[in-house]
Amino acid sequence: MKITFKLNGKTVQVEAPSDASLLWTLRERLELTGTKFGCGAALCGACTVHLDGIPTRACITPLSMVSRRSVTTIEGLSEDQSHPLQKAWVEAQVPQCGYCQSGQIMQAAALLENTKNPSREQIVAYMNGVICRCGTYTRIIKAIEMAAKER
Repeated sequence: MKITFKLNGKTVQVEAPSDASLLWTLRERLELTGTKFGCGAALCGACTVHLDGIPTRACITPLSMVSRRSVTTIEGLSEDQSHPLQKAWVEAQVPQCGYCQSGQIMQAAALLENTKNPSREQIVAYMNGVICRCGTYTRIIKAIEMAAKER
């Protein structure tokens, strides 16, 4: 099956089985490995991308659902890691193992797109469901607050 969609602002066409997941298509066919596999059941959030601007778990999203739509991955958030969240992530020293970080950042980017200056409670509620195995939640919240102020 051939699917055409926008990926990080550019139109792409992919030949893949009809039951292929967006996650594995991104990683294996398009060689964008920033989006991680965590649980395969949309429970951890490591695979979060934006589908038409909405945070979406790529592990359970069939490729057929992205036809003629727009997908943004961590690689498409900024070309030079200059997005306020990416800079705040470094400044706040958020990552330990780093495995969940692309999902965390993509979830947070959607929050800041819709809520310019979120409260701590709004951040915690919106980020719920994106699991950090290392437990760096305090630093994640701090980085989101820093990025909100920069914007």
